[in-house]
Amino acid sequence: MNAKTESPFRHWVRLEQPRLGTRVVFATDDFFADKSRLIDAAEPVFIADKFDDHGKWMDGWESRRKRTPGHDYCVIRLGIPGRIHGVDIDTRHFTGNYPPQASIEACESAEEIPESGWQPLLPKVDLIGNSNHLLPIDNEHTWTHLRLNIFPDGGIARLRIYGEVRPDWSQYEADDFLDLLAIENGGRALRCNDEHFGSMHNLNVSGRGVNMGDGWETARRRVPGNDWVILALGHPGIVERVEIDTAHFKGNYPDSAALQAAFTRTSDLDALEKESEQWPLLLPKTRLGMDQQHFFDKEIANLGIVSHVRLSIYPDGGVSRLRVIGRRAMPEENR
Repeated sequence: MNAKTESPFRHWVRLEQPRLGTRVVFATDDFFADKSRLIDAAEPVFIADKFDDHGKWMDGWESRRKRTPGHDYCVIRLGIPGRIHGVDIDTRHFTGNYPPQASIEACESAEEIPESGWQPLLPKVDLIGNSNHLLPIDNEHTWTHLRLNIFPDGGIARLRIYGEVRPDWSQYEADDFLDLLAIENGGRALRCNDEHFGSMHNLNVSGRGVNMGDGWETARRRVPGNDWVILALGHPGIVERVEIDTAHFKGNYPDSAALQAAFTRTSDLDALEKESEQWPLLLPKTRLGMDQQHFFDKEIANLGIVSHVRLSIYPDGGVSRLRVIGRRAMPEENR
């Protein structure tokens, strides 16, 4: 597969992102290609005539040819601990230099580079060159570190780690107001009708967008209707305030937006999409401006406890960030 394969884990958070604080903290060997490139957010590229002092420059992590017993590995420390639902071991552009096999271990540790406590997460699997290997993970534990083993040596372009953030709610008081949608609090985008120019997963990242590419942006709509995205809160709660930020979107911001919300236990995404069309309005359709933060509090309807929101934009365009501020619902409050 020379082209990028669409991931079946799109509704999970990419935990390997450096902007979440994830780092590659150790590698047995990265002579040909630096270990940090393994989690680079950009898609891997191949530059035919690019060489450095160690030989052919490759966009990924690549160890030298092993002449002793054993195998190479690297250790990734997650910026935010989480449960892992799937990985993509991506060997794109590695043809005669990819490892024939790989496995993954994981551990939960406060150490930078744990020496013990490693448990199997993904058994040894066969790899092929220049391909995405999309592999499901069936494990409910929360992990802080992963160890990617390659047998015996070679190059991996990217390791994508798909999962869900598991926040430590003990750091908050019961009545604290917080961004219930923030990625660090377990919020995540689930489905949208279009993300041609910018990923829906940018909407709940911390900080303001760094440029127009750091947001959710749809293609220009040429048919009737509007674009939308469904997001799950990290914790059910009562919403008090909403922020819609169109930072960097000037000639392409939505004319207006609305927000629906509900408490639901529906996990099937097809059913959730259909159900969300009937959710009550949390924020009525409101005009937006270019390149600015829009704050809403008096306009927010009292819907009680909600677990999901649906942002609709009219007719199309780009939104940098969405904040859903409120108070967590305690267990006795949940339906």
